[in-house]
Amino acid sequence: MNTMTSLKAGRYSIGELHEFEAEGQGFAYLVGAGAIFALDEGARAVIARLRREELSHAELVSALTAHGHSAADAEDLIRELLYVRGIVSDRIAPAEAPVPTSPPADFPLQALVLNVTNQCNLACTYCYEFGADKIATPAGKPKFMTLDTARSSVDFLLAESGGRKAVHITFFGGETLMNFKLLRDVVLYANERAAVQGRAITYSLTTNATLLTDEIIQFLSDQQVGVTVSMDGPPELQDRHRVYKNGKGSYAVMEPRLRKLIATHKTRAITARVTLTEGVTDVIRIFRHLKDDIGFHEVGFAPVTNSGDQAYGLDDGGMRKVLAGFHALADEWLEHALRGQMHGFSNVSETIGELIQGVNKSHPCGAGIGLLGVSPSGDLSPCHRFTDADTHTLGHISSGIDSEKREDFLSRGHVGAKYECQSCWARPLCAGGCHHEAFVRYGDTGHANLHYCDWIREWTDRCLKIYGAVAARNPEFLKLFAARKALS
Repeated sequence: MNTMTSLKAGRYSIGELHEFEAEGQGFAYLVGAGAIFALDEGARAVIARLRREELSHAELVSALTAHGHSAADAEDLIRELLYVRGIVSDRIAPAEAPVPTSPPADFPLQALVLNVTNQCNLACTYCYEFGADKIATPAGKPKFMTLDTARSSVDFLLAESGGRKAVHITFFGGETLMNFKLLRDVVLYANERAAVQGRAITYSLTTNATLLTDEIIQFLSDQQVGVTVSMDGPPELQDRHRVYKNGKGSYAVMEPRLRKLIATHKTRAITARVTLTEGVTDVIRIFRHLKDDIGFHEVGFAPVTNSGDQAYGLDDGGMRKVLAGFHALADEWLEHALRGQMHGFSNVSETIGELIQGVNKSHPCGAGIGLLGVSPSGDLSPCHRFTDADTHTLGHISSGIDSEKREDFLSRGHVGAKYECQSCWARPLCAGGCHHEAFVRYGDTGHANLHYCDWIREWTDRCLKIYGAVAARNPEFLKLFAARKALS
């Protein structure tokens, strides 16, 4: 039986789509495509019927033509919905539906995260590098990256990035600025090497800001280095966990340095990353302090990574409080967007950016694909969170990527290998969640982060509704937003 005959002989039921409404307009998030469709009255009526009962091809066409579709348009819509699994037919094998495919084995690198040191001047109680959930680091590994290793990393990135005209280096720690001299020298070296090849390298770093000086700030501004500051809010929240080894809080040291950084560094955005822990859940107060009082351009929040046994982890009550704050800030984000203004709440901005791109992820992030971490010793890992852990080494900058280990990591982390994800409508954006989070919680980088599933679905639904509202009332902002995000 040919395809056309199968289509007309089959019976249809609802497939993988998530309906939502914004500004009185119906939308469907089509899971198979990672795409958003505006639904007219006919499409909504057909979907509503399919949720109640199976329909024949003739009944589908009849229902659509009754709401103004031509017969040809109805046939086209049915085929399109079948292709993305918005509807399914008992005559069309599910295997024909599209699924995210893994990048090829020779996928060119886009970025390296250089862990220039695994040492830190703070002793944050929840830190995955130093806390109870740290992945064991073998003895004898260097604590600081050498200039030779850093330069070799730059050469490795340029060699492994194929024809990309621009690549990226992120500097990370420990506390990154404890090895600022290396950071400065390697930026100058990388600029020279890239210029010879007619290419560009952009830079960013993550820091706790306690070691910022006038010299460092000026260099970061001159070299257009993006800066993310790990900070948890006003003094009593910042000092709850982000402390020195003697227990003294870090806020008083970092605050004046931060203000000077934000006042002086004008070439790239300065962002804050907040780790949410037990007692550090007042999202609105934290956002107000960091965005309005300190002056960060963007503020993003993430729950602490932990195995589930630590006292600093968020319980259900803490997560509910966090989500309530997220929703309040989401309301503000939407109000700003409808006025054509940026808001600065990264948790909405990042999701909206992905929705605009129509992402349909095979993996949660670029770890092991377009991005690798480099430890102080030169070992390669899927990302910075796995550096210096022998069980997660993917090669060395001197010998290259171990293709078998990389393939094993990516195979286990593929969304198609995560059984629990297959029935989840949010998987195109989530793909099961952070590999490192999964390892800490479940001991397996390929395990879905089931403890966050309900939260992810709720938050994704909220962002979809924001997208729909902006698309309905101020669609030009989405174009502006996409352009600005591409430059940030």
